[in-house]
Amino acid sequence: MRTPLIALLSGVLAGLLFAGTASAGVVERSGPVPTGKKAQTDNPIYRTGKLELKECQEQPVVSKDLDSARVYLEFLMECLDESWEYQFSKAKLPFSKPSFETISRAGRPTACGKFPKGAQAIYCERNKKITFLLNPGILSRPSELLLFEVMAHEYGHHVQQLSGILGAADRKYKSEKALLAEIRKIELQAECLSGAFIGSVWQSLGRRESDFDYVLDSAYDTVSHGKAVNIAYWLRRGFDQESPGACNTFSAPASKVA
Repeated sequence: MRTPLIALLSGVLAGLLFAGTASAGVVERSGPVPTGKKAQTDNPIYRTGKLELKECQEQPVVSKDLDSARVYLEFLMECLDESWEYQFSKAKLPFSKPSFETISRAGRPTACGKFPKGAQAIYCERNKKITFLLNPGILSRPSELLLFEVMAHEYGHHVQQLSGILGAADRKYKSEKALLAEIRKIELQAECLSGAFIGSVWQSLGRRESDFDYVLDSAYDTVSHGKAVNIAYWLRRGFDQESPGACNTFSAPASKVA
């Protein structure tokens, strides 16, 4: 019997925000990157239309084999780089590729502190790096869409960083409730951006619709990502529209980001 996977989806941005978002994550900006609330509600990336990349061939992953999973993720990263670089050029925003590493255990040091227990991957805005934990749990189910979705989600945080969306979140909050509300918008947007990329290349993957439906059905309530129904809503919304324009969680009704 399959077990829920959404818990493994990387919501560790929540931990980073609770620890305090570091201004070092945004000082490297150059060019017309928006700032302030407008960066979140009216970002140029929203007006770029559908993602143009339509093909991304998945590499074979052998069960419990770390090297094959790492190669799979490296090839996927190339697809994500190509897709989002073109999208940023349409938005007339500067683009840079994130760096990437895999680790085999939690607790390893990163530029944003120790890799947290319970996370599958994190994006650190301080050095624009995705760190992915390849452990027995995820390597035992290599045929699932989990590796693909988690990586696309983390890349969504990189998109948020480059477009000024994360920078706009780098401020003080009046209460923990207000902070959590902001975190949910960020995480749900990353889910949607992940869905948009998956949708754009879906026909090239040769997968069954049930593979994506399984990710949706596995969602359950979390403090950082919100209600299961909203996690599934934003993933599906991105998937169906294949565009970052579907992912403006910062202008969405409160019920959709709860």
